[in-house]
Amino acid sequence: MKYTAKQLTQTSKFLSLALRHQPDAAGITLDAHGWADVEKLLSGMTQAGEPVDLEMLEEIVRTDEKQRYSFGEDHTKIRANQGHSVAVDLEFQPVTPPDTLWHGTASRFLERIMAEGLKPMSRQYVHLSPDVETARTVGSRHGKPVILQIDTKRMYADGCIFYRAENGVWLTEAVPAAYIKEIINEA
Repeated sequence: MKYTAKQLTQTSKFLSLALRHQPDAAGITLDAHGWADVEKLLSGMTQAGEPVDLEMLEEIVRTDEKQRYSFGEDHTKIRANQGHSVAVDLEFQPVTPPDTLWHGTASRFLERIMAEGLKPMSRQYVHLSPDVETARTVGSRHGKPVILQIDTKRMYADGCIFYRAENGVWLTEAVPAAYIKEIINEA
């Protein structure tokens, strides 16, 4: 490996910032579908003090555990697969979800969630996980985890729309509290 794990992690965090939340941090613009020009991104990140070359960028995209990023077919464009706080149309197509999906969060948010449901907050969609373990990992990032079981079969039957990002994350506009079936408190 030419790059250290620390270098890859630091660069990936800045990449996430630029492609999902603040494109101007790297001096780039995203098109309507979230794509950025790779050459401009490399130049902009380097000018912003986050030096990166194409080889490092390709390694980040290839090895990212959450598969956060995708290249266009000819590798001249790149985008984040989901999680944007800036308005982009990722061209998701509605799909039928499995009967149950999961959401990991911190226990300190549970009371508000049970009163108001799940909202996208600063993102475009609520993110749902396909399994308990993934939800646990997500929830652990925010504090003492709580895993919520979501009755997506009923939501879908009631007309809620679901999308599935390229990296397997399920997305929907909101989850009303009535569709939260079970709460698993983690010790």
